[in-house]
Amino acid sequence: MKTFLRSSLAMLGIFSLLAASTAALAVDSDQMSPTGLRNKARIHATVTGRSAGFAGVSALAAGVQSASSSGTGVPGIDSLANFTGRYRANGFDGSGAPQKDWIYAMVGASPQRGGTTRVRAPVIPVSIDLRDYDGSPRFVQDPNRPEHKVRLFVDATRYVRPVIDSPLFKNATYSSSARPTQFTDAVQRAEFWEDMRDDWHTLLAPVVGKARTMVLIRGTYQFALNADGTCCAYVLVNEADFSSALFPTTVDNSTPIGAAELNGDMTTTDITSFLFPNTFLYFNNDVNQCCALGYHSFDYEPGDASNGNLPRFYVMDYASWVTPGLFGSAFSDITPLSHEIAEIYNDPFVVFDGVINATPWWLSPNGNCQNDLEDGDAIEGLPNATYPMVMKGYTYHPQNEALLQWFQFKRHSNAIGGAYSYPDPSVLTGPSALQKPNCVP
Repeated sequence: MKTFLRSSLAMLGIFSLLAASTAALAVDSDQMSPTGLRNKARIHATVTGRSAGFAGVSALAAGVQSASSSGTGVPGIDSLANFTGRYRANGFDGSGAPQKDWIYAMVGASPQRGGTTRVRAPVIPVSIDLRDYDGSPRFVQDPNRPEHKVRLFVDATRYVRPVIDSPLFKNATYSSSARPTQFTDAVQRAEFWEDMRDDWHTLLAPVVGKARTMVLIRGTYQFALNADGTCCAYVLVNEADFSSALFPTTVDNSTPIGAAELNGDMTTTDITSFLFPNTFLYFNNDVNQCCALGYHSFDYEPGDASNGNLPRFYVMDYASWVTPGLFGSAFSDITPLSHEIAEIYNDPFVVFDGVINATPWWLSPNGNCQNDLEDGDAIEGLPNATYPMVMKGYTYHPQNEALLQWFQFKRHSNAIGGAYSYPDPSVLTGPSALQKPNCVP
């Protein structure tokens, strides 16, 4: 089993956790303050994880040029429905060479062809079991009741229903659709407003997968108890350890992805979301390099005779539910998941070959400098990043998204209403400016 993980680790926040003040509150050395994440500055970072050295990249690239012209999907892979296209814009490729021609692949069917594409969308809750150094269940003292021991286990299943009932999977009214539709479909329709047929939709069909548990060993995580002493306000996990525990080295029941693939909860034609409970990532074993709230990627598995020996790309995201108030007034509830699903729609294969969904270098108002079609990264952390919506009496906070025209540097956007962001067009009011590689002056 191979894993291809080059993801935009979206929803990143860098903040300082003052060791002295934390230690004063902590019962254990890895215990943190329940308010330690509030009102921290958020700065994006891109992390390249483990790569399988996928051997078919050159073979796939050979067919991309013709596919981008015809609008058909990326050739030579077993994966979800997708369509390709191309555009021209001045820019630089990853090596710094000038480039004008760019190719994208997006989820669904070509907007010019119309029709509705329904994509199966498993939501798999993953609870967190925090263990001691020896792998035994971990207990800590309740600071409010020293005689009480608290088991470090965080249940994810309680967040499934609010996610399923959210705008990501339920219909609402948007200006980009004559009929109520889902949030990400509305965003995609907005960016292809002048090119799509009226009946064009790409819709998610949610199913709840079998609940899984991720076991983490002490030394790979930090945690904070709730104010009432229960576990846990949040959990911080070292990214490398987290990804190793999520992605399998062989398809068996030892990891959430391996187990989901083995029992059919996760297939190559799906967008699979692994839903975690207030579980965020830090990097390089340094808790100060924090926090990722989600990322999207795909798990690569080799093909066999049953699928014509095509490489299997299992498109997925990890996203955490965020309890409102945990990051102050910033991210809440489905902000990370909406960000990741929107990026999957625009960039399902995360520039795996260095060509598909690479873009000219861009610099967003939040300071992110990238060269990929990651529409959430251009907006995350801005004051008006989220688009509050009320459903069933609950106010959800999906994220506004940058539209394709922003990455194309179009002076006159052909998106709905000349917009560069959606649903709130006031977030980005003009295209990105041309940038040199790495946005150097």
